[in-house]
Amino acid sequence: MADSASYTLVHETSSADQPSLQDLKFQLERGNDPIKIEAMKHILIIMLNGDPMPSLLMHVIRFVMPSKSKALKKLLQFYWEICPKLNPDGKLKQEMILVCNAIRNDLQHPNEYIRGATLRFLSKLKEAELLEPLIPSVRSCLEHRHAYVRKNAVFAVYSIFSLSENLMPDAAELVMNFIETESDTICKRNAFVVLANIFPEGAVEVLLKSYDTIPSTDELLQLAFIEFIRKDALTNATNKARYLRLVFDLLDAPSSTVVYEAATALTALTSNPVAIKAAASKFIELSVKESDNNVKLIVLERVDQLRRKNEGVLDDLTMEILRVLSSPDIDVRRKALQIALEMISSKNVEEVILLLKKELAKTIDQDYEKNNEYRQLLIHAIHQCAIKFGEVAASVVDLLMDYISDFNNASAVDVISFIKEVLEKYPTMRAPIVARLVSTLGDVRSGKVFRSALWVIGEYCSSEDDIRNSWKKIRSSIGEIPILASEQRLLDAVQGGDSSASLEPVEDEKTNGSTPTKPKSSRKVLPDGTYATESALTTASSANAKLEAVKAASKPPLRQLILDGDYYLASSLASTLTKLVLRYSKLSTDEKQKNLLRAEAMLILISVLRVGQSKFVKSPIDEDSVDRIMSCIKSLSDLDEEKLVDEVFLEDTHAAFHAMVLAEESKRADKDRIERAKNAVQVDDTLGIRQLSKKNEGEDAGDFELDLSKATGTETVSEDLGSKLEKVVQLTGFSDKVYAEAYVKVHQFDIVLDVLLVNQTTDTLQNLCVEFATLGDLKVVEKPTSHNLGPHAFHSVQATVKVSSTDTGVIFGNIVYDGKSSLETNIVILNDVHVDIMDYIHPGTVSETQFRIMWTEFEWENKVNINSASPDVNLKQYLDKLVKYTNMSVLTPEASLQGDCQFLSANMYAKSVFGEDALANLSIEKEALGNIVGHIRIRSKGQGLALSLGDRIAASQRAAATK
Repeated sequence: MADSASYTLVHETSSADQPSLQDLKFQLERGNDPIKIEAMKHILIIMLNGDPMPSLLMHVIRFVMPSKSKALKKLLQFYWEICPKLNPDGKLKQEMILVCNAIRNDLQHPNEYIRGATLRFLSKLKEAELLEPLIPSVRSCLEHRHAYVRKNAVFAVYSIFSLSENLMPDAAELVMNFIETESDTICKRNAFVVLANIFPEGAVEVLLKSYDTIPSTDELLQLAFIEFIRKDALTNATNKARYLRLVFDLLDAPSSTVVYEAATALTALTSNPVAIKAAASKFIELSVKESDNNVKLIVLERVDQLRRKNEGVLDDLTMEILRVLSSPDIDVRRKALQIALEMISSKNVEEVILLLKKELAKTIDQDYEKNNEYRQLLIHAIHQCAIKFGEVAASVVDLLMDYISDFNNASAVDVISFIKEVLEKYPTMRAPIVARLVSTLGDVRSGKVFRSALWVIGEYCSSEDDIRNSWKKIRSSIGEIPILASEQRLLDAVQGGDSSASLEPVEDEKTNGSTPTKPKSSRKVLPDGTYATESALTTASSANAKLEAVKAASKPPLRQLILDGDYYLASSLASTLTKLVLRYSKLSTDEKQKNLLRAEAMLILISVLRVGQSKFVKSPIDEDSVDRIMSCIKSLSDLDEEKLVDEVFLEDTHAAFHAMVLAEESKRADKDRIERAKNAVQVDDTLGIRQLSKKNEGEDAGDFELDLSKATGTETVSEDLGSKLEKVVQLTGFSDKVYAEAYVKVHQFDIVLDVLLVNQTTDTLQNLCVEFATLGDLKVVEKPTSHNLGPHAFHSVQATVKVSSTDTGVIFGNIVYDGKSSLETNIVILNDVHVDIMDYIHPGTVSETQFRIMWTEFEWENKVNINSASPDVNLKQYLDKLVKYTNMSVLTPEASLQGDCQFLSANMYAKSVFGEDALANLSIEKEALGNIVGHIRIRSKGQGLALSLGDRIAASQRAAATK
């Protein structure tokens, strides 16, 4: 951009390495060019830190300006840029005449590099008196033989014209003549950009003259034309039709950058469905063709914006979007799937499902980057398609169940969750799906998957044949029963003992493992024929080895999982067997078969209990699982007397799951409704007419200016006076010589401190400077410069602090100014500014599976105890206050939180602007006296976020206690 500011970045060194003023003068007087270069670097750093060093001006003019070193000339231009050029009365210093003469000599230098660099330097000068004598030289550079000089001369003309039109009143005519005679494309591009800013009518004339040749011109010139078209079409509608045709032609340009800008301009110029679809097609083509993953994500985000603003227009491009799945990057694939799922309709859902099936098969056969994560994305996408369009659910379930044994644990759990929702939503599909699930039960090796599969069998086996088939499959997965007796028999066989005695339980099981078996001694024949006696230690280790061999032997899947200590699965098995017996009792009239199933179920459950207390399991059974299994055994034994058993096992659990499915559907519907409401246009909305309303002018400016304002941090957000005053922090006291307060403005990744300084004395404070330092992941990137503050005068300075993570940070500092003597320094200590992490944390939503996976993976946990004396606040109200105070969202369904209970447990989630995930689990209860006690566990991948949220919660409790 011709009118954008230029900045020079200079490395800062410590003050201990900086030479004195006399040393610098000596180096400039006596040193050679390398010494002068180092001296100039030190001078620039000192001046940028606030010391203008006016006494060095003549030394620089006398000893540095005559040098022919190009590096020194470049540093000299930096010096002219920042050195004070005016006297206190506002007039140009006399020494600047010599500087002006030197600059004019450089503009007439035979070396084109020096000429071009000097012309670039002129755009940084803002003194009209200094520029006026240089104008003839600048004009002559427009006709220089070298293109480097001419392209910089055009921008120098623009800089001078922008500073004062009187200095060069014929600038527009000069640039137009330059374009007509210029042959270099970069020079023409620079001239057109200048013309578009100083004389738009002339730019239109130039564009229309070269209208037919624009599609074949240079890339830079095409981009300049597109940028001008996008701005001019908003104010000049007469040429809009020709602009549209030109932009359409540029969609086929060979340069990807031109295609992207043309597609963006096309969507800003018109909302015609044909144009929107053409632009989206080009965006998708770029996302497939480009290799840079960041480019792919940016272009896909553009497609997503078009989809939201033009609902239904891009549905035909769903399959084109899915071409992006060929990208190896998981983030690109996730974005493409997210967009495609929002564009799926009944017309294309079958094609989408076929493609997703092929991709899912590839995750089994091929090894992608982050293969498991990609597989879960595909399963989630197929899940959403099947729930939204029931006609494809049957084929989808068959496909997923084919691969259920090949999937890893997380993917298989997602498949089972999907199957449960399909079974509840589509009753006609229950019988074939349950039959298929029963047939694959022997291939399942995951405890979580087996547990969910058993729940499905217990809930949806509705006929006698289904129950019998399921029973046979479960029995084959358990193996021989009683489990303890068969395991003992196997151990006796390994030891070579009497197998007839193995039907009785071992001694250590009768006493629950409290009395170990005494090792027996035996005689052994050595290879040389002599006898040797085995020690007790050798016998015990041999017995342990044989026991481990029995544990490691191949067993049926369900039996192996129970022996490995998965007693939650054993509890699910107990519930499933009880449900099957109860349902079979209601369906069948065969009393003998009913009693047989009932007895066998009780035998299996008793067998699980006994083996859980034996030496054959890796860990003893827990009390909760014992209670659950015993309650199922009690229900089976009292089957004829207890009528509430049917209601508890057969009705209540199904009703709870049905309510859960309805809650998920309601959540999805609410999300879709909110999304539609964002882009909905009401019939009574005010029509925006640009010519009649200045307010809508910014809205018509398109997405380019909005993106630019976000990138530069200049996006205006409407704030009322009250919210601004809340962010004002007092830094010093009212009795200090310098009063200071700061308005803390938080952008996305940085904090701007707008500090107001007030001199409360009758003296002028010399070299007053505000110094800031930070604690935590904060860094001061822009330091305020020093100033002289008159009596009772006001001054405002700014400091920028970069934030790199969601961590508790503190900004502190002091105000330093010179005293009456040169050696006296006065310091005023500032109050600390604490960074509020709530500005960087926003509520988010994840599925229960994702929450559990992250809860397992995250390393850092912060446990905060809760003790709140609030007799008038119930547990749900306390949760609402906590959510509001921490900016977190509740993942636990609302139905699970309803009702008045003395206990409450809820999961919460939030996401920071830096991409960090924050998980929390709240467990509280209300005591008899009304106090709320419990704890909240916070987990995150990094330590800072967990600690910061914990501090926030602890601070809220202290604040509540003081009220």
